Amino acid sequence: MNFLAHALLAGDDPALVVGGVVGDWIKGLLPAGLPDDLARGVALHRAIDSHAETHPAFRQSRTRISAGRRRYAGVLVDVFYDHLLARDWESIHHRALHAYCSDVYGFVEARMHELPVSSHAALRLMAREDWLSSYAGIKGIADVLARMSRRARQPNPLYAGEQELLADLAGFERDFQLWLADTRQFCAQWRNAIG
Repeated sequence: MNFLAHALLAGDDPALVVGGVVGDWIKGLLPAGLPDDLARGVALHRAIDSHAETHPAFRQSRTRISAGRRRYAGVLVDVFYDHLLARDWESIHHRALHAYCSDVYGFVEARMHELPVSSHAALRLMAREDWLSSYAGIKGIADVLARMSRRARQPNPLYAGEQELLADLAGFERDFQLWLADTRQFCAQWRNAIG
């Protein structure tokens, strides 16, 4: 759900970026049929998810979600953080957002034949509709949440979930800045440790 954050946090290695983006489609023990370099990207994706779940700022963001949507707080915060990342991209990364996202889509397409078939349709739709860049606007995350709400097997409160962000935008912004700074450092250390 937070595809843009996973791509950014993977750093400059295209295989780590691809593994980060596709991580939600990979289940079970690694390498899970993937080449070693892509499996490392999925391992980083999982490490980021674990780090987020225990990070005080991310946990604070979860408490900002109203009781009616609290069960989906992690999903909503992931989407909100991708929105804040895309919205503030110029102050976070040296490359323009559209160009960066185009590179990510190209990295994924180049390795598509090595990724689970179950991920292909969604990954190609992501590129065709430019989901990553669309996160910069509230309408983009509203569309994401509406799609997620329709795809879920059971009734859920994700539709119009962007209202949670708008209700406490300054609070989510503070949490995100703290989380991003710490998580970038965490990922740099993780990448250095694996060589």
